[in-house]
Amino acid sequence: MRSLRSRLFVIWVLSLTASLTVGLMLVGLYRQSSSAQLDRAAEAVAEACEQIADRYGFYAAGWAGPRPTGEDAAFREDLAAVVAFALGGRPGITGGIWQQDAGPLAGTEIPEGELREALGVLVTDVLLDGQPAATRLLAQGQTSALQACGLRGPLPGLAAWAVAVVPDTPGQARLRGGLGVLLALMLGVTGLLGWVVAAWSRRIGGIEAALAAHEAGALPRLQPTGERELDRIVAALNSAGARLEQARENADSLAARVALAERLAALGRVAAGVAHEIRNPIAAMRLRAENALAGDDARRRAALEAILGQVARLERLAGELLAMTQHHEAVAVPTDISGLLEACAADHRDGRVAITLEAAAGSIAVDTGLLRRALDSLVQNAVQHAPPGGHVVLRGVAAEGRLRISVIDDGPGVPAALRTTLFEPFVTGRPDGTGLGLAIARELAEALGGELRLDNPGPGAVFTIDVPCR
Repeated sequence: MRSLRSRLFVIWVLSLTASLTVGLMLVGLYRQSSSAQLDRAAEAVAEACEQIADRYGFYAAGWAGPRPTGEDAAFREDLAAVVAFALGGRPGITGGIWQQDAGPLAGTEIPEGELREALGVLVTDVLLDGQPAATRLLAQGQTSALQACGLRGPLPGLAAWAVAVVPDTPGQARLRGGLGVLLALMLGVTGLLGWVVAAWSRRIGGIEAALAAHEAGALPRLQPTGERELDRIVAALNSAGARLEQARENADSLAARVALAERLAALGRVAAGVAHEIRNPIAAMRLRAENALAGDDARRRAALEAILGQVARLERLAGELLAMTQHHEAVAVPTDISGLLEACAADHRDGRVAITLEAAAGSIAVDTGLLRRALDSLVQNAVQHAPPGGHVVLRGVAAEGRLRISVIDDGPGVPAALRTTLFEPFVTGRPDGTGLGLAIARELAEALGGELRLDNPGPGAVFTIDVPCR
């Protein structure tokens, strides 16, 4: 029961249970009261019927005259006196004497309809069985208790009867009113709970829609719902949204400043690296030119050759800088792994370092140009760091849609001070190095959708290009 709807439903079920319990108790109490009234009425009519039978027995005791008939006026008057004497002091009870074939002979008037028919049936049963009989009859909104008992005397086929009518009491009207009030209260509670659930669901749905429609990373300005509890949440969300927006603006401003600082720092590093790389060749060319001016033809020729070497170095630096700034778009073509590694190794064999291959035969789809340029940088770096007579291994493996080429040398490895910035531009451990080879190789590996990593920092460095292939 973690939702408001389920809790309200439980409250409604408890209210319904309580109302049904109270209603059943009221109905039970009323029925017990009505049953008690009917029981008392039945006892009263039984006593009245016995009284009529006793008085008639006293009246008929020792009868010596001729047998009377139902048409004898004096006899009927005597019977009326017997009934009146027996029912005296019994308000609410009617009674009389009934002859089987002639009907009522004396007593109070019997209304027509169901009550008269029921009395006729009851008297017939009494005269047939010889035992008193009683019944109850519900007719015209009231309940009647009936009793009949046989009479012995000079005239056969007579029976006494008594009737007590239990009218509809005011308690029943009050009971119906109370049950109606309970029903109205339950309908009101149901409607109120339904309205509360619908209103809250609608307002919460509006809040959810406003939050879902807003852009990610920010909170919208929510409007009050009119519900005090929800408005407190809305106010808290609006306050949090304002703080989040302010924090976002501060973060954007700080990120812009950090990015600018990083760009300026990167620009400074690049400028310093370029200045350093250019300064040395320029200084060397200046020295050679000064020597050439002061010397003979042989010294001038040697100076010019040295100057041309420095110019070539500057050209190589400019080419590497351009390679760093170019956008690389990979285009996969069928490539033989062994042939690619063999061609790369052949271009870098100079007799000083041995280069061997460890590659399984096979063809893959990869951008050969970008991969070859990255491998050239790695192999050149390995050859430069390997000692004379050293060994460089090119190992290629294609498996599970990945191509992994490792360039392994037996040099001193990467110094600890350079490991964290090894792939950044102008980071090098050689005095004559530009520090751009590994940076360019990393850019090319990323252009191929893969990565370049240092798997073994030393002794003996292992650089691995890991790129996707088909």
